[in-house]
Amino acid sequence: MAAHETHESEQGNEQGQEQGRDAEGGGDAHATRTHLSAAGLRARGWTAGMVRQLLGEPDLLRVNPHSRAAPQIWLYCVERVEDAERSEEFRAVSAAAARRPAAARVAARRRRREVLARIAAEPIDVPRLAPHRLATLAVEHRERRDEERAYERRELPPEGVVVLDRWKVDYLLHRLARYGELLNGLHGSAGRATAEALLRRRIHAAITEAYPSLAQECERRLSGGNWDAGASSM
Repeated sequence: MAAHETHESEQGNEQGQEQGRDAEGGGDAHATRTHLSAAGLRARGWTAGMVRQLLGEPDLLRVNPHSRAAPQIWLYCVERVEDAERSEEFRAVSAAAARRPAAARVAARRRRREVLARIAAEPIDVPRLAPHRLATLAVEHRERRDEERAYERRELPPEGVVVLDRWKVDYLLHRLARYGELLNGLHGSAGRATAEALLRRRIHAAITEAYPSLAQECERRLSGGNWDAGASSM
């Protein structure tokens, strides 16, 4: 390639990069108005899917100003964007995109109602054990948990009755962990938190009914809003 051709090619590359920088700011005001970034398109109501479907490849690429190693920034000519926005296809795709979040919210509310109804109706089958047997299994369960966490094995302390009650509830929650499957399909913090709270109340109420002596420990956990480690798998 001749020297003057190489020089012209380098000038062309520099001009293209300069246009990209101008389009994102930092250049002249005219260039900033000629192209839109992905953020600019989002502000106009475009989704990523709409951009792929209606615009396709970008008109300019610019180096990411925050990291040269990051992917280049895609820029779209404003005139091409406006032409697309005047099309029937854009109106149809835009309307469909607007309906999706509303439909998703309706579906999420429906799932939440269904899960809450299942939790409210599901019988909580607490194992009925003799007091000595429950105490033995509770201590064994606690020791296994301590071993799993690399804790030192613990003997029952002087305040053993209170601590043993905690261990008993831990054990029973472990036995009832399968009820956590009732929460499957629930997403989103608000809806899931409500369902978890209902399930927690129902399980602790069932434990209290089966073992009235554990009522105080169950109430302690509920009043503190603590979904204890014994039910961490739920």
